[in-house]
Amino acid sequence: MTGEPSIEGLLRELAPQALGIVARKYGQFHAAEDAMQEALIAAAAQWRDDGIPDHALSWLVNVASRRLIDGWRNENSRRRREEKAASLEVTAAGTDDDDSLTLLFLCCHPSLSVASQLALTLRAVGGLTSAEIANAFLVPERTMVQRITRAKQQIRASGLRFEMPPDAERGERLVVVLQVLYLIFNEGYTPGSRSSGLGTDLTAEAIRLSRMLQALLPKDGEVAGLLALMLLTDARRPARESSDGMLVPLAEQDRTVWNADFVREGIALITRTLGSVPAGPYQLQAAIAAVHDEATSADATDWPQILALYSVLERVSPSPVVTLNRAVAVAMVHGAKAGLAVLGTIADDPRMTQTHRLDVVRGHLLELAGDRVGAQESYERAIRGTASVAEQRYLSLKAARLRSG
Repeated sequence: MTGEPSIEGLLRELAPQALGIVARKYGQFHAAEDAMQEALIAAAAQWRDDGIPDHALSWLVNVASRRLIDGWRNENSRRRREEKAASLEVTAAGTDDDDSLTLLFLCCHPSLSVASQLALTLRAVGGLTSAEIANAFLVPERTMVQRITRAKQQIRASGLRFEMPPDAERGERLVVVLQVLYLIFNEGYTPGSRSSGLGTDLTAEAIRLSRMLQALLPKDGEVAGLLALMLLTDARRPARESSDGMLVPLAEQDRTVWNADFVREGIALITRTLGSVPAGPYQLQAAIAAVHDEATSADATDWPQILALYSVLERVSPSPVVTLNRAVAVAMVHGAKAGLAVLGTIADDPRMTQTHRLDVVRGHLLELAGDRVGAQESYERAIRGTASVAEQRYLSLKAARLRSG
């Protein structure tokens, strides 16, 4: 099959469709997912030698079905069920149904922990192996296997069915799905957290899954907003680090090396969406990212527009993190002291004790205000509050420059 995508890319594309067919057909997600992992491993090995089959989806479904039946064959109590299942054959035409959305809702069920939601989504919907997921999150493979196993056992014990949630629950569940995809993206994008060189790029995987979700729900504004936000953010990745690995802040980045295709796609997506449906937090964040990406230089950034968007975002989805970012926009429009005043409104918020970002922004605004000592102290507190080596290096350099005067 010439002209087809790489085997790895094709398997990741087909994995959720094949798993959905098997899980819906036999009614056991936990067993179907194990069988599908075996089928994916078999395909990766056999297709390299024999080539990609003409009906790749049906090939995966048939192999996974046989593996599932083989497992049942070893359990006498299920012999009758195995015989019934064995009589069912998947035709070359496969199925017209795409169960990827059902899979996403199941893997992101609110009863599961966030860690389980992330792992199950990457494995069942993303088609990643346990080893790849473990590498991406920098944990031992055994730990990840146990996490995935516990999640599937919880699904089995809870009696969750492989089906779309009722209409009354769908909106709330979609919020969780979007949160999980955004967490996957952030895990890959956060400086120093991505496991470079280990073969798993979580930002690319999050974008791929979000594209799939947007194709399934093309009229949902927040789905489009999330995809646009990812594209507009990841577009800057080529300029985020210098040749020696030092972080480069947005204002100092070489915008000519940004991914122009991602910028155009993200801007077009959010332009079509914003205003056509009620604005949600992902759409508003994408609109802010678009303003940054449209500017040809840091000085050309339309900060009044960004401030207006943050003010709306704070009303739609209030949080100390949104206020933190609005404080920067206020400083850029009305001066550093005005920004510091906004920052003071969240200084005692207990939710901000879990992040070093408050000290980073405070240091930046104090530096703009001319308070070199206060800025240095804030940067040093931020250094102690982050585990990212890349951020520690960047903040240490800023603090050192302030000390040297």
